Amino acid sequence: MFVGSRELRFARGRFLLIGAVVALITLLVGFLSGLTGGLASQNVSAVLDLPGDRLVLAQPDDGDPSFATSALDDKTIGAWREADGVTSAVPVGIAPSRASSAGTADPTGVALFGTTRGAPSHDNQVTLSKGAAEDLDARTGDTVTILGSKYEVASVGKDLWYSHTPVITMTPDAWARASTRSGGSGEPTLLAVTGTPDWDAVTARTGTVAKTPLASLTALDAFKSEIGSLGLMIAMLFGISALVVGAFFTVWTMQRSGDIAVLKALGATTGSLIRDSLGQALIVLAAGIAVGLAAVLGLGTLAGQALPFIISPLTTIAPAAVMAVLGLAGAAFALRTVTTADPLTALGSNR
Repeated sequence: MFVGSRELRFARGRFLLIGAVVALITLLVGFLSGLTGGLASQNVSAVLDLPGDRLVLAQPDDGDPSFATSALDDKTIGAWREADGVTSAVPVGIAPSRASSAGTADPTGVALFGTTRGAPSHDNQVTLSKGAAEDLDARTGDTVTILGSKYEVASVGKDLWYSHTPVITMTPDAWARASTRSGGSGEPTLLAVTGTPDWDAVTARTGTVAKTPLASLTALDAFKSEIGSLGLMIAMLFGISALVVGAFFTVWTMQRSGDIAVLKALGATTGSLIRDSLGQALIVLAAGIAVGLAAVLGLGTLAGQALPFIISPLTTIAPAAVMAVLGLAGAAFALRTVTTADPLTALGSNR
């Protein structure tokens, strides 16, 4: 790294410029990753929190299963509960609705969940998620109104969201009545099944589909389009970072091809020159990514107060590591000049 470190000091303006570009791309990638994580959480956190090894949805005659259209009758629920290997099958009803309280002027959009897990003990009570409690300005003991009926807030639970609306949990009977009043069938949307049955055989017999909670997210209508578009932008930024870093070091290496030839003429090995070039690129990438990551942590903390933004290793460390790998891969394309430099050129044989 003797030559590489001296070049970093000598041409610090050029390296500061490429470092600033890397920091900016890291900031963009980190911000998009945090926003994607926050939006995903507000879309699916309630689904991922459901109990069970797999979630069972109704399989329509044509098309893919969907949380919005799935409904399971008593016969289907009974077949799953009686299947060999099933230890528990918890019906869960999901329905969009609106709720209001004394602390709100206008009704708030909510997702009603009807299940025995995390539900209050009485039909005239509800459990609010943290987001629902904040939107309704309600706390334990207050009264909220849903579809014209009043319910007492039994407790405030975790911050759960479904399709970007906060969750309110009710007893199964209360949910069925609320679903019927809103035009629904009153039948549970899905089953949260735990056990080791013959999944394929039971799904074929009952006309259902059983997937893990993570795999079942594709049954949410807005999930694929929302996450897909943001994921595509992140992937494009990763590609841009590799191209920018690769282009910079390609031009830089071509400009110093004479110096590389001199070093070879003096006895420097190709391996040492490659390590020198990649080490130089790694220093620039590490500095730029560190600055960008610090900006993501600082600005992301502020953005989290107004936007669905998540700061976690998956949205900060993971993108930074991918940036470093892709940046080094881009810099590796510039090594052709290093490996093909001819010492005779430095000695003037072709002059």
